[in-house]
Amino acid sequence: MESTFSSPAEAALQREAGAPGMLTPVADLDRVYELQRVVGFVRDLGCQRVALQFPDQLLVDAGVVAARLEEATGSKMFILGDTAYGSCCVDVLGAEQAGAQALVHFGTACLSPPARPLPVAFVFGQRSVALELCAKAFEAQNPDPTAPVVLLSEPACAYALETLATLLCPRYLDLLVSSPALPLPVGSPNPEPEPLERFGRRFPLAPGRHLEEYGAFYVGGSEASSDPDLDPDLSRLLLGWAPERPFFSCCPDTGKTHDEGVRAGRLRARRRYLVERARDAHVIGLLVGTLGVARHREALAHLRNLTKAAGKRSYVLALGRPTPPKLANFPEMDVFVLLACPLGALAPQCSGSFFRPVLAPCELEAACNPAWPSPGLAPHLTHYADLLPGSPFHVPLPPPESELWDTPDVSLITGELRPPPAWKPSNDPGCSALTPRPQLELVESSPAASFLSSRSWQGLQPHLGQTPVTGAVSGRRGIAIAYEDEGSS
Repeated sequence: MESTFSSPAEAALQREAGAPGMLTPVADLDRVYELQRVVGFVRDLGCQRVALQFPDQLLVDAGVVAARLEEATGSKMFILGDTAYGSCCVDVLGAEQAGAQALVHFGTACLSPPARPLPVAFVFGQRSVALELCAKAFEAQNPDPTAPVVLLSEPACAYALETLATLLCPRYLDLLVSSPALPLPVGSPNPEPEPLERFGRRFPLAPGRHLEEYGAFYVGGSEASSDPDLDPDLSRLLLGWAPERPFFSCCPDTGKTHDEGVRAGRLRARRRYLVERARDAHVIGLLVGTLGVARHREALAHLRNLTKAAGKRSYVLALGRPTPPKLANFPEMDVFVLLACPLGALAPQCSGSFFRPVLAPCELEAACNPAWPSPGLAPHLTHYADLLPGSPFHVPLPPPESELWDTPDVSLITGELRPPPAWKPSNDPGCSALTPRPQLELVESSPAASFLSSRSWQGLQPHLGQTPVTGAVSGRRGIAIAYEDEGSS
């Protein structure tokens, strides 16, 4: 029964520590962890206490790296043993507890702005890339030298993109090279014109050009793993890229390419299914993910107002990392929405062991905002900041008198007609406490009571007024194995 509704508890406990990685050879430490650049970063800031954040698979090298940095800089290094939510986010809370003046983040990063200002240096590592094989693979998949193409990569291969573009530029005329959207140093001027920032990357587009015009060539992944859901960064690119443009991935070790169009279509179909589940839902659980990303409070208030406007009830749950056993304790929830960084919001959705679907904020926005464009026109946004006011993708809720709230809608899952919201958006905080019924009666709306009434077993029946009143009497005394009124056997 346990395996039907959730994964075994022992498996969840074993996954918390993460799988240990391979020990890096001593001769490669300077190159893989870019120790010279980190030393320059610490010396320029004059920091005496620095926090080092490693993902689980790189913790085997943490002690050696910290010792080398202490010897080169003379500063005290603190290794963050765990993270507040995910290893891709900057753990500003852990750094503050150590009194650190700066933080060095190793491994894959979502590059989300931290909730508190803190100097951060990102070290992605340097995975070996067979440039000649990747160049030949690019030429095989892009025979037209005039077709616009963007070079993308996983973070550990980003250092090799410029060299790869040098091998291809003599032939390809419209080749764009992306780069990680690293935070600019304090006091440095912004480049003119400012490059487009999307998917945690910068795209130096020419004036008048749009990213939707370009195909993609992604360097990363491996042949051993063919499931894109295992890589949230690749899933983010496949979901947000223009569906009509080609998207190829290339293994950096062997140069083997794969057309990602089919898998991207499956991911988009899965997203549309989750939107339909959110439209059918009456009770929504808002999972508070990482607290270290900026504007998370504003995003949580936005999602609560969104569900309120759509006539749904929402509950805020702070459970840490979502696991099937945790979420199975809330069966009254129809769907869950994970408020996390772009990579964290996509990471748990590939698992089929959750009792209820886990959505990203973009799916909830598409389900509850009637002004949101249709799936073919609206981009898939992976960061909740893109939904907030001030973003070019922000779509405000229609006014209460708008006809969009009364548009008939049919569920594509049940085939039933969805009723319009029971009430419209309002500034009155008390209007949601009462729900009008057709008989003009006012009753308190309680999703928990409605869920309880639908269950076959609702607890012991009190039988009020049917049980005779008697005086209190003394009960048994002792322990279950030998009560005092029992004879010795």
